[in-house]
Amino acid sequence: MLTIPSPVDALLNRALAGEDLTEAEGVALLLQTDAGAIAAIRETADRLRQQQSGETVTYVINRNINFTNICEQHCSFCAFRRDEDEAGAYWLDEGAILEKAADAVQRNATEICMQGGLHVKAKVDDRALPYYVRLVQSIKQAYPHLHLHAFSPQEVQFIAREDDLSYAEVIAALQEAGVGSMPGTAAEVLDDAVRRVICPEKIDSQTWLDIVQTAHRLGMPTTSTMMSGHIETPAQQMRHLGLLRSLQQDSLSQGYSGISEFILLPFVGQEAPKPLRRRVGRDQPILADALLLMAVARIFLGNSIPNHQPSWVKLGLEGATESLTWGCNDIGGTLMEEHITTMAGAIGGTCMEVETLRSAIESLGRPAQQRDTLYGEILNGEILSEVEV
Repeated sequence: MLTIPSPVDALLNRALAGEDLTEAEGVALLLQTDAGAIAAIRETADRLRQQQSGETVTYVINRNINFTNICEQHCSFCAFRRDEDEAGAYWLDEGAILEKAADAVQRNATEICMQGGLHVKAKVDDRALPYYVRLVQSIKQAYPHLHLHAFSPQEVQFIAREDDLSYAEVIAALQEAGVGSMPGTAAEVLDDAVRRVICPEKIDSQTWLDIVQTAHRLGMPTTSTMMSGHIETPAQQMRHLGLLRSLQQDSLSQGYSGISEFILLPFVGQEAPKPLRRRVGRDQPILADALLLMAVARIFLGNSIPNHQPSWVKLGLEGATESLTWGCNDIGGTLMEEHITTMAGAIGGTCMEVETLRSAIESLGRPAQQRDTLYGEILNGEILSEVEV
């Protein structure tokens, strides 16, 4: 066992023995300020990463398509959304979307990640679902091999509300059209006191959980995220992680699809609306805080969600690479075109080349491996192994 400074030694040794920690114990780890204790947390997270996910660091070749930034909501952290008549507003037509998909295919992408603003005019015959179905079908008909990772729980709720449908009806229709998995975005922090400040128009925590679990029940895997480093407390961070862990354990125990990965999304406020930016008091994430939270997330979630990913867009490639020694086993995707975080003032850029990602991974002496969306191994464009989620 490790020689660990008190008072975290017992907690970390229990985690190394395979036990799940409580939310309160996670808070105790997040509140550590002693350099030796923090180093021990990092070492524990790294050892658990090795046990749960191995030495190989994965990445996916993918492209983001944010089909519109016109949105009915006004989240206090968002610099991406626009009103329809506002400068910079856009709404991509089918031809532009297919051009982006074609470019992705030419660059060996295996995934399209598609999300957009909640645009009340995005309809066909006054219904929202046919519009979203058509977006999916246009890509899948042209490029059937692409995995579509598309439409967050918030978008599902929007479609259901607009068309008076159940969440299950919306998800099933999107699945039939060709959506392969659901992004676990719009979670922000799963605490309604926080949500009332940063995104009061968004779905509440329970609705997010209900939609994700409905997707799992219907055989659609999801990812999971947390936006950190704004007004939330360590207790609220751990409550968020606790809800994710419970959801995952419940889904898997019933034989449903589950959560394929956890992604930490540190708050970038440089171009965010002024009230929240002033309240937070800084424009860029604090790397040390993000690294500690990623380590605790690995310790807390790793038995249930073994794949953990940083955001190179938010932390920069150097910060994302460092996170690979704090519990993360995946460095994310090439993205090819990133708007939402970049418009908030992120420093990481909008696109990453495969060679750059591989070099960053290999700088740590770790092997790099291309994967598909669901963590199947890819070699020379062929999926070598499927991973059930």
